[in-house]
Amino acid sequence: MSTVSEKLAAAKADLAKRDGVLVAFSGGVDSSVVAAIAHDALGDDAVACTAKSETLPEAELGDAKRVAEEIGIRHVIAEFSELDDPNFVENDDDRCYHCRTMRLGAMFDRAAELDIGVVCDGTNADDVSAGHRPGLRAVEELDAYSPLLQHDISKNEVREIAERYDLSVADKPAMACLSSRIPTGLEVTEERLSRIERAETVLRQWGFTQFRVRDHDGLARIEIGEDELPRALDEEFVRAARDHLTEIGFDHVTLDLHGYRTGSVSPEGDARESVDERASHSERGGTTRERASDSDEPLVEDVFSTDYPTGSQ
Repeated sequence: MSTVSEKLAAAKADLAKRDGVLVAFSGGVDSSVVAAIAHDALGDDAVACTAKSETLPEAELGDAKRVAEEIGIRHVIAEFSELDDPNFVENDDDRCYHCRTMRLGAMFDRAAELDIGVVCDGTNADDVSAGHRPGLRAVEELDAYSPLLQHDISKNEVREIAERYDLSVADKPAMACLSSRIPTGLEVTEERLSRIERAETVLRQWGFTQFRVRDHDGLARIEIGEDELPRALDEEFVRAARDHLTEIGFDHVTLDLHGYRTGSVSPEGDARESVDERASHSERGGTTRERASDSDEPLVEDVFSTDYPTGSQ
């Protein structure tokens, strides 16, 4: 069995044989590792390309720009709108297929403009066994090249390689596109995407790191990771979340006491989000309950000491 060092060397040698590559670059750990290897192998002949559309949070685009600069790779933007495709808007079980087809199509168009013949994506060896992943069909149909998959690099190995390259995103949780917050069968609209992004921006500003705001046709269902859920039970947070999210445009605001769950609005748990996030969760040391059992610390901490802004402030 090959070691991580051997797999990394093989992937680098593989890309070094290319005249140039364009990396489909979200700024997440998988695409960042591909970009780092490509830049290491090809220098200026490697380009990172981020697809900008309504489903990409502005904060994620900012992260992608920052990480590209960190790597030292040339960074370009490909703009398009998924909302132009009625199949995507319909939001059926194949939404990710339609989305990935458009995104990669925009990448190939940008690569052609730059006279680059190879488009790489960040599919890793664990993705192919992750259940319902319609987006992978688009990768195959458009013939994008997946060096992590080709060299059998797993998610854990991706994170190890990210640490070797000293990438700041080595431990970054996965961030699926905003449309994944809308239940299957409910149309994806610009209004829904916008209020989801604004709501999640509020939670991020308040210091939460693992969360989702699910949009059930005007009802906001807030999911918070188990480690952070006690903070969300704070009376001040409840009041502030209600005030801010209704101001944003939600009719009702709820807190899901089950906490954060990947793909909770889609059939079969929807593996669109699950692989990266399950891995990042386990790598952070499991749940609060699991860690508390190994120590004398109380399971629930004092959560009534944080001040949250309310709508009147």
